[in-house]
Amino acid sequence: MSNSPLKSYINGAWVLPATSTATVDAVNPATEEVCAIVAVCGRDDVELAVTAARAAFDGYAATTLEHRIALVEKLINIFERRYGEMVTAISTEMGAPYDLSHDAQAESGPGHLRATVKAVREMAWDYDVGTDGIVTHEPIGVCVLITPWNWPINQIVCKVGPALITGCTMVLKPSEMAPLSAQLFAEMVEEAGFPKGVFNMIHGTGASVGDALTSHPEVDMISFTGSTRAGVQIAKNAADTVKRVAQELGGKSANIVFADSDLEAAVTRGVLHCFGNTGQSCNAPTRMLVEQSVYDEAVAIAARVAKAAKLGDPMEKGPHYGPVVSKAHYDKIQGLIQVGIDEDAQVVAGGTGRADGFDRGYYVKPTVFAGVHNKMRIAQEEVFGPVLVLIPFKDEADAIAIANDSPYGLYAYVQTGDLDRARRVSRLMRAGGVSINGTSQDYMAPFGGYKQSGNGREYGEFGVRDFLEIKSISGFRVP
Repeated sequence: MSNSPLKSYINGAWVLPATSTATVDAVNPATEEVCAIVAVCGRDDVELAVTAARAAFDGYAATTLEHRIALVEKLINIFERRYGEMVTAISTEMGAPYDLSHDAQAESGPGHLRATVKAVREMAWDYDVGTDGIVTHEPIGVCVLITPWNWPINQIVCKVGPALITGCTMVLKPSEMAPLSAQLFAEMVEEAGFPKGVFNMIHGTGASVGDALTSHPEVDMISFTGSTRAGVQIAKNAADTVKRVAQELGGKSANIVFADSDLEAAVTRGVLHCFGNTGQSCNAPTRMLVEQSVYDEAVAIAARVAKAAKLGDPMEKGPHYGPVVSKAHYDKIQGLIQVGIDEDAQVVAGGTGRADGFDRGYYVKPTVFAGVHNKMRIAQEEVFGPVLVLIPFKDEADAIAIANDSPYGLYAYVQTGDLDRARRVSRLMRAGGVSINGTSQDYMAPFGGYKQSGNGREYGEFGVRDFLEIKSISGFRVP
């Protein structure tokens, strides 16, 4: 690790904060050692970055779509050349095991960029309306992009990619807890040759730069991924200047398991998916709703799968889970596991305390609760760790009612041998996306939620449209 603080990237230059001398340590969650020192920006730096983005906007927005696509394709090539560096950065900063970091976390970078290129080539940018008018699409302007630590490059690229390719300019504020992947990505953008001021990245905290960014009068749009609590504050900050706000927030996704499913496969798949990324995914299926007739059997399967889960060094290959991201997050998860115990939920695997065999690192025991009902805090609050609750249901209507009884609506899952039932239930679940029998979402499919899980949609054409204004022009054509 270098002892030099990580610099921000403003108006085509790598700079330290203009006036602030504050720093934040980014900690490797597997070793509990500092892996990077982040120079924390302040309001002065926000002003410089937003000003640079505003100054660059007119010129960049006037470039052709083909020119911007060529720049993004160059960025993809650079990303692929430095792919190994990105894998290491993600495993180091947030503890994703090597296989996950290589096959999914880092892969999402070029994956989303390719999908964005495909989307903009296929979508209609102009079309006729009425007898003499057209509808056209134009870049919205200066965008603030605020991204989390749990899928760091996924969330950076699914915002930065559409912004770059539509002709917007931007200020990226990555998580101070996962700065290495953002730093590397900014180096890639610089190497790709985007004009100065188009892409700016400032390091900082919500307190140091968040309010200044989200309330700045020269910012036209905010795209935020993070907690619902922070999302509410961002929406309030943006309201005075009527900015567009697109948000992907929390989740407590239901996974309905019917008795006619392949129970062993369905429950095993659900447990492994819940524990994936050490439970630190907003769309994790953390509430497993099981038909009453097979509930006890499902509990036994889930307990067995959880007890067999292996934890290990993020830098090593193999099918194991890593630590959670920080000491503060570890403590939060421990507190919520204890809440479940205090609510008389039955711990059938895991529980409180550091995982066995680890004397350092923020390793949580993969935990499964049975005997849960949906009014318990452990069934309603987002734990964001490897913690699964199993809730019984009587029939299809009961399952749908329980699934929808949540302040969140990001994602949902259905397991059944009856495809007609799966389709019917999927349409009734109040969630932005549904997976049937373990299927995966495509990069081109929209991602986002209902209710307190946010608004707007990311990925593919849907993500591109969030960064565009719609203009109608009458009299444009000869009738």
